[in-house]
Amino acid sequence: MQLFEINAEPRQDVGKGASRRLRKSGKVPGILYGAHQEAALISVDQNKLLHQLDNEAFYSHILTLTLGAESGKVVLKDLQRHPYKLAILHVDFQRVSETEELTMRIPIHFINEGICVGVKTGGGVVSHILSDIEITCLPKHLPEYIEVDLTDVNVGESVHLGDLKLPDGVRCTLLVHGGDPHQAVASVHIPRAAEVETVAEPGVEAAAAPEAGAAPAAESKG
Repeated sequence: MQLFEINAEPRQDVGKGASRRLRKSGKVPGILYGAHQEAALISVDQNKLLHQLDNEAFYSHILTLTLGAESGKVVLKDLQRHPYKLAILHVDFQRVSETEELTMRIPIHFINEGICVGVKTGGGVVSHILSDIEITCLPKHLPEYIEVDLTDVNVGESVHLGDLKLPDGVRCTLLVHGGDPHQAVASVHIPRAAEVETVAEPGVEAAAAPEAGAAPAAESKG
């Protein structure tokens, strides 16, 4: 299991002006909250955070955050990115309690697309409809990702939320709250170009109709 450490500093100034000054100095304003403790205003190094965000696992791991002389377990809860620059505008971390469930968005990893029966023998293509799902679990059960095996999915078939094999202690938040278990996660279908070609094929064998306005062939005189 990968380990991620974040060094944070307390910040006192608030407001847009203070946040702009902080960003110009290479820092990202943020907040640390949760676990029945008072929220704390923090800042973290912009470049270090961007480097960690390049790792998909950072989004779904228990992280270690050090603030002053204290360290604690947290999860990344929210990010605000600059609309066109490679920069983070604000970051939220949530403290973790070992006895309280977390609700997190976890990436989906699709496996065996290359040997998927609908692709290999049916000429289909796979469409990824969801790229992540929201789960609820205790911190000790938090998975890095959810794996979806596409081996046996045929053309015209889908993998649904209710089909997902979740680790022990992990629940799909949407289904817990009465969501639709038939919501598609991925599907296999014939490419549109192939469908058009299949529909047009019978017309190739048919005799070509005369063009509109063409004169009928002259009858032979007997």
